Amino acid sequence: MAVNPVYHQTKDRLLDEMTLISSAKKDPERFGPLYKKYHEQIFRYVYQRMDDQELAFDVTSQVFIKALSNLHKYEYRGVPFSSWLYRIAKSELYQAFRDRKARKTVNVENMHVFEMIEEFEEDDSYDNKNKLLLCLKQLNEKDLQILELRYFEKRSYKEIGEILEITENNAKVKSFRALEKLKKLFVK
Repeated sequence: MAVNPVYHQTKDRLLDEMTLISSAKKDPERFGPLYKKYHEQIFRYVYQRMDDQELAFDVTSQVFIKALSNLHKYEYRGVPFSSWLYRIAKSELYQAFRDRKARKTVNVENMHVFEMIEEFEEDDSYDNKNKLLLCLKQLNEKDLQILELRYFEKRSYKEIGEILEITENNAKVKSFRALEKLKKLFVK
């Protein structure tokens, strides 16, 4: 599986990003470049998990408000700043679900579905795509989230671990187990 270079940063890019973060910590008005860099990415993450576009915009706004107000607490851990934003987004999503403002949904793009079908070494026909979508809906939230991060967003295990607040090794194990559950549902 190829990794997405948007999410996998070079050391130079991470250093450039740390410069932006340091600058924003000193002066909140300099948060703009970080917002511009990650807003669309965070919005897509939120919108893929709920059925209401307006609420997705609201939740995304909350993510960046919390990020800005808690920027002083941010600590670099060897992964892009987006990992911290995703943790905030996950928390805000769960809050929206608890408040019953949003319904959980599975929203995946065709290209990613076909890649996942290839993982099962099956024919990538239309019927299999629909079957896979039904199987994805049967997974619990945690398994679905780890599969989305790994296969749809092409994140590294290290980033998944950071986002879910687990170890990199645990992210590998959970990803493997979630994929195995999905395979069992798919072959039924």
